[in-house]
Amino acid sequence: MQKNCIFCKIIAGEIPSATVYEDDDFKVIMDIFPAAKGHTIILPKKHSANLFELDEDTATKALVVARKVATAMQAELNCEGINLLQNNGEVAGQTIFHFHIHLIPRFRGDLVQTTWAQGSYLEGEAAGVAAAIAARL
Repeated sequence: MQKNCIFCKIIAGEIPSATVYEDDDFKVIMDIFPAAKGHTIILPKKHSANLFELDEDTATKALVVARKVATAMQAELNCEGINLLQNNGEVAGQTIFHFHIHLIPRFRGDLVQTTWAQGSYLEGEAAGVAAAIAARL
């Protein structure tokens, strides 16, 4: 647990939250500033600042929890879709530096926006970038 981490304090029960799901490794809470009704946040109990620090076991389990909660959200809220959103680093929109995943229920005509301007590659550029990244795996 990180002393000054708001999510660690929520996990420890020092700050109240509306809990949707909890097990030994995760706590899932309602977002207090929801993009849509039903917006939840998946919090690993073990502190990692971001995806780069997250251990493989927790990363694997996080998607299992996301699927479980998203399925329950869809059934209960009758949403037409769900955004799974996860930011890493301030430049990517991360504001709390404890790895977390947002599950945002989506409804036709809602005002939630998760879009970007589409870019493009020059001829052969995508293959070069792919090869460079693959070389580091």
